[in-house]
Amino acid sequence: MKSYDTLSEAIQDLQKRGYIYDFNLKPHCLECASLKLEIHPDDFEIDELHRFEGMSSTDDNSILYAISSKNGIKGTLVDAYGVYAENISEQMRKKLR
Repeated sequence: MKSYDTLSEAIQDLQKRGYIYDFNLKPHCLECASLKLEIHPDDFEIDELHRFEGMSSTDDNSILYAISSKNGIKGTLVDAYGVYAENISEQMRKKLR
């Protein structure tokens, strides 16, 4: 797996490799607003995971997920550390570990 220095560098490279959609985390699924689509935990895989730590503050920490769905949609999800504390289902929590 590639190593990236910055979150923006990672996103740009993943987009070049076909991860063109942006996913948003919902309690029971991932949402792709541009496609008006919800993808549930059984319907996607985490292909890559990259952690980034902020230089000035721990509040700047983030995780970038490269995700592909069973129906061929590839995209990214950016989330701050602490996703496990958010209000998401246990199935989503397990999938994003």
